[in-house]
Amino acid sequence: LYGAVRQGYLGLEMVHPKVKVPTHGSELPTTLTPVYPAGEGITQPWLRKRIARALLDVEIKDLLPETIRERLHLPDLHRAIKHLHHPPVGASLMALSDRTDPAWQRLKFDELVAQQIALRYSRELKAKSIAHAIAPTVTDLTDRLLASLPFALTRAQTRVENEIAKDLAKTTPMNRLVQGDVGSGKTVIAALAAARAIDAGFQAALMAPTEILAEQHFQKITQWLEPLGVTVAWLSGKQKTRDRQANLAKIVSGEAKLIVGTHALIQEGVTFQRLGLAIVDEQHRFGVAQRLALRSSSDEHLPHLLMLSATPIPRTLAMSYLADLDASVIDELPPGRQPITTKLVSIGRKAEVLASINEQVLQGRQVYWVCPLIEESEKLDLTAATETFNEIRDALPHLNVGLVHGALPAEEKQAVMDSFKDGHVQVLVA
Repeated sequence: LYGAVRQGYLGLEMVHPKVKVPTHGSELPTTLTPVYPAGEGITQPWLRKRIARALLDVEIKDLLPETIRERLHLPDLHRAIKHLHHPPVGASLMALSDRTDPAWQRLKFDELVAQQIALRYSRELKAKSIAHAIAPTVTDLTDRLLASLPFALTRAQTRVENEIAKDLAKTTPMNRLVQGDVGSGKTVIAALAAARAIDAGFQAALMAPTEILAEQHFQKITQWLEPLGVTVAWLSGKQKTRDRQANLAKIVSGEAKLIVGTHALIQEGVTFQRLGLAIVDEQHRFGVAQRLALRSSSDEHLPHLLMLSATPIPRTLAMSYLADLDASVIDELPPGRQPITTKLVSIGRKAEVLASINEQVLQGRQVYWVCPLIEESEKLDLTAATETFNEIRDALPHLNVGLVHGALPAEEKQAVMDSFKDGHVQVLVA
């Protein structure tokens, strides 16, 4: 008999035990019984029988040399798998459940080794690809852009800019991730990289995951580059057909040197004349296929790829998790910027967060509350954002709360953003 044992009125009791009727000559199992996550219509006995048969029928070869196993105190692979599926009586349930058991450690180790081999192979394949070397002898636009900026680059920005310049000068396609907090100056690094590509006679494209973000980049970069004589084109899914056709013509003719937009950049009908550099902002919001689509080329040369992210990844983790990328970190904020404090708060303490928002606004500051996307689509975030907007407005009726999301008409979206920028909206939910 087996089941959950609990304290009853008369001592320990087992309510509704499962009963296994012994047959003549049968013995109790000599190992603990595994319980597997199973889909609908799949029973535990069915799964157990097949896994037990597989363990008997298949010889699992161990590719890890014995010297390494001994040094790391890891069991051989066959023994580890057998131990996890059929733990012997007396095995530590704690170690099995929190995955500190040597058998679990062995499987984790193998997964990490396999991932590293796959990433190394990926890097070797990329090394076989060819890119145009972007090493302009005259850096007229880059120099004029630097001279026209109303601020000086920080040491961190200068270092990252030099790392990108070295990568662009190679005939191996650049594959670099630039990390930096919000406000650390990633956009100007992207603009300088684009200027370097334009100086060398190429086009550059910058793709952002949402229309609002892409539009912010477009406005900022246009403000820097158009006075220097650079045509910057804009592409988005909600653009009027006539404007889109005009911009597509500028892109294919090469008149547009820098193209900024959303997923619309990788839609059918977009043909670049000579794309040398692809820039992807918030790269983790795009699928691999989408990032690769921006890199597709009409000749055998791949454009260089520069990715931007405000999501902090520790360097050691970046080196292992993103081993096929080179990572640069802008670890210094421009002068005058406030240091950033990051805190993680349980959803059960939402009332404290609302009180903190109220306090910040009373001190003359502004707040924005970002709701996550469920998928890579702007429209599916609507419910979460609207509910949060109503909740904050009900809790803090004396504050001016704004709402912005992908499904709003462009004019309304812009009006809310302008109102937030002007300080009229105190709390913006997005």
